[in-house]
Amino acid sequence: MQNACYLVLTTFSDLDSAEQFAQQVVIKKLAACVSILPQLRSIYCWQGKIESCNEVQLQIKTNLRNLHALQCDFKQQHPYDCPEFIALPIEQGASDYLKWLNDFLL
Repeated sequence: MQNACYLVLTTFSDLDSAEQFAQQVVIKKLAACVSILPQLRSIYCWQGKIESCNEVQLQIKTNLRNLHALQCDFKQQHPYDCPEFIALPIEQGASDYLKWLNDFLL
């Protein structure tokens, strides 16, 4: 179903690059909305070492029709070597909100 909705989670290292990416994907209509959570702390293993850093989380609302293009755009623009890109299907939600999301992305 092309109008199935998704919530994509990712992180950026700073607020400026997160905002720039968010604006670009909404302008390109790859996402209907991007919510930015300005501060979180991530602890992860990278290249055999435990790392810790401050990051900015993006919650990107899109649909199946745009998911692949969003991921391609994301890979080209993201500064990390191995960025997080987790797409979760939205199985339930307010019907008027999900309609707005899909109508915007047409």
